[in-house]
Amino acid sequence: MFAEFAAKHFLPGLKVLEVGPDGFPSTYETLVAHRVAEWSTVDLAGDRGLTFRSTTEYSFPIPDAAYDIVLSGQVLEHVRKPWIWIREVARVCKPDGLVITICPVSWTYHEAPIDCWRVYPEGMKALYEEAGLRVILSRWDSLESPGCKAYRPGVSLAHQPQTWTWRLMRRIGPRFGMPVERAYDTITIGRKGTGDPSRENRI
Repeated sequence: MFAEFAAKHFLPGLKVLEVGPDGFPSTYETLVAHRVAEWSTVDLAGDRGLTFRSTTEYSFPIPDAAYDIVLSGQVLEHVRKPWIWIREVARVCKPDGLVITICPVSWTYHEAPIDCWRVYPEGMKALYEEAGLRVILSRWDSLESPGCKAYRPGVSLAHQPQTWTWRLMRRIGPRFGMPVERAYDTITIGRKGTGDPSRENRI
């Protein structure tokens, strides 16, 4: 989903903040960091690779309007009050900058250390509106296992139990229209207002 819908927005010279990276470099950083001028990170964890360490999910130790893109992937579901969190994410984004959020819809319960939410596009639009962000894309989808006749929401192929019956069904099931389990996510991209009405309607 990131590669399909978000990667094109990471342009030369931009400053990016990733909230809650999955490593150093993160999965997203390895895909697009070569294009941008700066890639910073913030999280609650005390990992040495972080640029900023926050003591709460609702307050980042970062100045206002510091980044062109603020990205989070698989983070929102672990935030207890996302309507407060999204305002902090928007705060550190520059006017006319982008906030990009990817969150699971079909993934099973997973603590890290808490798991609170699954959000569809209408819910993400409401959160973005709460933070003064104009949504330019919000989509619930999966791009895994293309070419099958039917799907059911679940987890990614790599996280499913690899039993012999599973392997057999994975092989022959799609030919007969049996649903294939795959993970669905919601990706949302919003633009922060500039305060200039003449620029507010552009994509």
